[in-house]
Amino acid sequence: MSLPRTARRAVLTAALVCVSTLTVPSTAQAAPLPPACQEALLETLDKFPVVDFTVPDKAKNTMMGQVLGLSEADQAVFTEVACAAWNTWATQNGQAVATDLDSRYRNAAGPVCNKFARSALATIKKYAPNVPAETREMERVAKMVWRDSTEKLAADATNADCRTAYNAVKAGW
Repeated sequence: MSLPRTARRAVLTAALVCVSTLTVPSTAQAAPLPPACQEALLETLDKFPVVDFTVPDKAKNTMMGQVLGLSEADQAVFTEVACAAWNTWATQNGQAVATDLDSRYRNAAGPVCNKFARSALATIKKYAPNVPAETREMERVAKMVWRDSTEKLAADATNADCRTAYNAVKAGW
């Protein structure tokens, strides 16, 4: 799998359901992802068929930077067992998660950054307790990516509403 193609998919996947944080090895790492993780990268977007939910470009790019900067230890949590458990859970729950994301996004006020941040976090909080135990180490990394990304987004925001939105959600779930 080529890094650029899978990395682009990973960012949206992480934004849709940050609890998954299905990432790819950084360019410094040569180890390929286990087959279940490759499947997750290629198919997760299809499992969460959102209609209205949108991830702002700045958020995608910031999360990409965080994902590409993961340490070897953080990358090591993406195991065959963890990704297989994620794939099963996403297949069984993807439509409900997507519906929840879309509904929250449509009902959130303000600019896209606020709609994204608040709807994503609310949906994550709702579904995270039900994600399989085998994915908990991936969830730990997802929380770190979310926290670091939203901190950076808040610090870099020129729009006061976006700064407020990212500060409000940076603590995560």
